[in-house]
Amino acid sequence: MSTGTDPLAPLAQLPGVPEAVAEVRKAVDRLYGHRVMRRRASEVTSESALRGARASAALDGADWPLEEVRRRTDFSADAQARTVGGALRISAEAGQLLTTWRHSPLQVLARLHLLAVGDADPSAGRPRRPGEPAAAPFPVELEAVEGVGAQAASGAGAVGLPPAPSAEECAARLDQLSQLLAARAEGATGGTPTLVVAAVVHGELLALRPFGEHNGVIARAAQRIVQIAEGLDPKAICPAEVGFAELGTAAYREALLGYLGGTPDGMARWIAHCGAALRLGVRESTAVCEAMQRGMV
Repeated sequence: MSTGTDPLAPLAQLPGVPEAVAEVRKAVDRLYGHRVMRRRASEVTSESALRGARASAALDGADWPLEEVRRRTDFSADAQARTVGGALRISAEAGQLLTTWRHSPLQVLARLHLLAVGDADPSAGRPRRPGEPAAAPFPVELEAVEGVGAQAASGAGAVGLPPAPSAEECAARLDQLSQLLAARAEGATGGTPTLVVAAVVHGELLALRPFGEHNGVIARAAQRIVQIAEGLDPKAICPAEVGFAELGTAAYREALLGYLGGTPDGMARWIAHCGAALRLGVRESTAVCEAMQRGMV
């Protein structure tokens, strides 16, 4: 990678992307300027983490009501409970991983996987090895509705998604992604808006499906970490996961197909989708601020 070059820069100029970046920046700035943020920012951050975790687990097939997530203390009863518990652990710890993320993103991804599956799982904290299956980025139950459930177990065929790359290719592309992010952190490259970088990290992790489980939760958490680390959302109050859930799984998958296709139009659609999800996350936290201001929270 050449010093001073930014391989993601052309993506920021794709049709519709500058507008998406500007709309996100405006929405985030408006939320940060809310009067509640001057006094109760930590409470907004906590609520954002909870709502983001609930939404991310829902996208992984564990769609629990917010109040159930809020009141529950035991998340070991079944697969759905473990998914919600993993999403909560990831959301709670994401803000503590920023220093490590800046110099070793792969270490953070390993930690996110460990948080998602628990340390009792022998595969916890490591990418899949040659011969190990890649989990589909969407729940098998949803894929079965589309008529491709059997293929989903290997991460292939999910609504037209190509098979996951081999473990060897996955490792190589993860290393490239890590180098790119480390170079940005060191200032060797830069200028590409954070929304674009976060969308690429999210899309690449969904494309690679590097772990045996919970690739979706991990990819969404990585987008959030980029947004925090690069200063777009330093207080972690903009839960894009809520937006992805609100936009729906079908739109999420369709946008991901655009990323996987790699065409300018497809990449632009994916970035715009990530921007729309983030703006909806901002709307969610704005509603939380309004409720706090009215004394309802």
